[in-house]
Amino acid sequence: MITPETLAQLFRMDEARRQVQRQLELIDRQITRKAIMLVPQKRSRPGDRRGAASGAFVMLQRYHLTLAALTAERQPEIDALSRKLARQDRAIAAHRKRYGMLSARAA
Repeated sequence: MITPETLAQLFRMDEARRQVQRQLELIDRQITRKAIMLVPQKRSRPGDRRGAASGAFVMLQRYHLTLAALTAERQPEIDALSRKLARQDRAIAAHRKRYGMLSARAA
């Protein structure tokens, strides 16, 4: 039989996991937003049609390089949170297995 304390503990573990996942998603949004701000938008001049495709390619390439650089700056933080998330997943799975509970994803 599953006690209310066991369910409360599982709820706290799940909530802590969701919080770490939200933090990772927040970092991803921050990096993306900053990359968009750092890559200037191409200003088109009337009658300047030549090179439009190559200009878009250059801007997209610059965006990807900026995104990679910003991600590299925050990589230690991302890695630490990813490891924490993996540990939490293992702990939740072990807790569910110990008490014979179905996984939330399987239910």
